[in-house]
Amino acid sequence: MSSPDALADGARPGEPGHGESGAHPLDNPVRSSLTGPHAHFAERRGRILRYPPDVTPWVALPDDVEGPDWDDVAALAGPGGSVTIAAFREPPPADWQVVFHAEGVQLVDGTVAAAPDPEAVLLGPDDVPEMLELVERTRPGPFTKRTIELGTYLGIRRSGELVAMAGERLNPTGWTEISGVCTDESVRGQGLAGRLVLAVAHGIRERGDIPFLHAAASNTNAVRLYESLGFELRRRTAFLSALVPLHPVPAVLREDGPRTAARR
Repeated sequence: MSSPDALADGARPGEPGHGESGAHPLDNPVRSSLTGPHAHFAERRGRILRYPPDVTPWVALPDDVEGPDWDDVAALAGPGGSVTIAAFREPPPADWQVVFHAEGVQLVDGTVAAAPDPEAVLLGPDDVPEMLELVERTRPGPFTKRTIELGTYLGIRRSGELVAMAGERLNPTGWTEISGVCTDESVRGQGLAGRLVLAVAHGIRERGDIPFLHAAASNTNAVRLYESLGFELRRRTAFLSALVPLHPVPAVLREDGPRTAARR
């Protein structure tokens, strides 16, 4: 899934370098996470890895996707199941329904002035119902009932109500993604999102990782905010969600390649 839109061929000084495959860990960040620090979350079939859907919906494909790999994606998700993929531009099989496709950007810590925030509070399992309500109102991206297990989440409360949050999601070796950044409409314009991003970045740096994040390319306000905080564009990417057909056509009957015995 390495893309010609990558803006960096190698790690910068002080960054975690390439893996054994020669690819940068952020080129396929979901797979790098599930074969690295998040391996304990991984569900596998063939060459396909995914998180449990109630943790996060991301599915990891290999860099050299073949037709039979889609059979394994379908088997993991089940008939009619939803599949969400990052850093991927090729279409799924023709009988799959694409429900979401968006261009995105990947930004990495350049000159981020990371710092703790005195108003930020650590969020835990008891806060998940409120977090889900905030996500429902603000739509920052995938966040489900067990997403909090992926890392630290911080929030800001006003009059006891959770009005802003940010936390950690993907975790390729040496890197941690900042995600779930959202602010209730009633407090927008007060800089809460930026403060929480800096606070989460501080915790990531404290344990020796480098912060990075993703955003929809069309969300220019968010991209502008992240760049103002010191994040730098590393590469352009894409996000895809699709539905497995109720009766998927196996690769042996499709034009994208037969299954071989060596794959199992």
